Amino acid sequence: MTKVDEALALKTAELVRQTHEAGIPVMVVFEGIPASGKSRLSNELLLTLDAKYTNFYATQRPDSELLRYPFLYPYWKNIPNKGGVTLFFRSWYAQKLDYEIHELKKDIIKDYDLLMQEIVGFESMLKEDGYEIIKFYLSVNEQKRLEHIQQTKKNPLTRWKAQEYETGIPTKDYQEGMIDLMKATEEISPWTHIDYTERGKAANEMYETIIKRLEKALKEKKKKTEHRKVDGAFTEDFSTDMFDDTSDDMSKAEYKELLPKLQNRIRELQYALYQEKIPMMLVYEGMDAAGKGGNIKRVRESLDPTGYEVNAISAPTETELSYHYLWRFATDVPRTGHIEIFDRSWYGRVLVERVEGFASTDEWQRAYDEINKFERALTIEGSIVIKFFLVLDKDEQLKRFEERQVTPEKQWKITDEDWRNREKWDLYLEASKDMIDKTSTDDAPWVIIPANNKRAARIKALKTIITACEERLWGVKKLW
Repeated sequence: MTKVDEALALKTAELVRQTHEAGIPVMVVFEGIPASGKSRLSNELLLTLDAKYTNFYATQRPDSELLRYPFLYPYWKNIPNKGGVTLFFRSWYAQKLDYEIHELKKDIIKDYDLLMQEIVGFESMLKEDGYEIIKFYLSVNEQKRLEHIQQTKKNPLTRWKAQEYETGIPTKDYQEGMIDLMKATEEISPWTHIDYTERGKAANEMYETIIKRLEKALKEKKKKTEHRKVDGAFTEDFSTDMFDDTSDDMSKAEYKELLPKLQNRIRELQYALYQEKIPMMLVYEGMDAAGKGGNIKRVRESLDPTGYEVNAISAPTETELSYHYLWRFATDVPRTGHIEIFDRSWYGRVLVERVEGFASTDEWQRAYDEINKFERALTIEGSIVIKFFLVLDKDEQLKRFEERQVTPEKQWKITDEDWRNREKWDLYLEASKDMIDKTSTDDAPWVIIPANNKRAARIKALKTIITACEERLWGVKKLW
């Protein structure tokens, strides 16, 4: 009988301390049929690691409340921060099979294979960001497995666990489904198959795998740090006509006539979205002083406050910086039937972070694809995603800046940073054009709104939202 090699356990613990110091987040996945040894092997690892930066997350069939959020929501919430470790007892793989076999959210997700797209996107973007994902698939001698289940059933204190086995994913369906799922992500982060028939041998194989992967991760982190490049890759003498149209005329009289009608319609549609359990995300980006706040105010003015939230995004906190940059947004998406409004958003990665050099060249360049995958995942599960980019010309911006400086109730809106950003007008212009070109998709298109005239800009946003909601709810595309 093979014993657990204490030297391997100690080596694993030491390497995890090194990855903690190096800021490498580690995710360890345990999958396998019921009673295959997942609990025992994951606990073996859990007891080896430092509890200060190790978390454990066990996937359960989602309850009615969790089903109101996107498929990957609980996993985004539980990814480790930089230097942290999360052990996933079952994972997004078992969850995908649970969704499909038990037809969860079948009224929304028409093709469960689309969830595999979400998984591939999730793992690939984490891997690119330096997350080490180590995945184990456990099996065990079938006779021993069945004996263990019978023992569990006989004990009144553990009988509940045996019942959980029987109400979960049927073993045959799980095994067959996992074969295809593991193949789909093998190149992103490989799987290690472990036979748990002999505990010591299984534990040693787990430790050996983790040691090998973490040693490699530490070398790659050092190499990447040494070769980190920060370059916005801007074009000399850049110009574009994408934002030339900055003004739509609208009189005060027309505005006062249209605004209440559109706001009443927005409120009606809010209730319809709630009834049909359709979430909506409204994203506002644009030039400084383009009127994003005033535009958002007119959208929310007539809404029921119990059904929406506004997220005013500022520079990331120290905690937020310790996660993948999408983490703070992926954990703040709306549940079904609710509206989430973002005053600036995840697009900061390809705008301010690119312009100011806060993101490396590799980080902002790969962000376009990551954002498209993120938004695609939201729309797969029924979200309406509308993205507004408000534009104004440079003279109008200067006029608004100067007005803010001399108006006491508006002085808080103007900062030294606004003036510094204005000096980089052309850089932001190029970054904005690239952003729109690369992330305006059928699932989540950009709507460019001329904003020299605030009234016209507000009305256009309201009409766009109404049209999108009516089309989703009733298939009617009425031009307001």
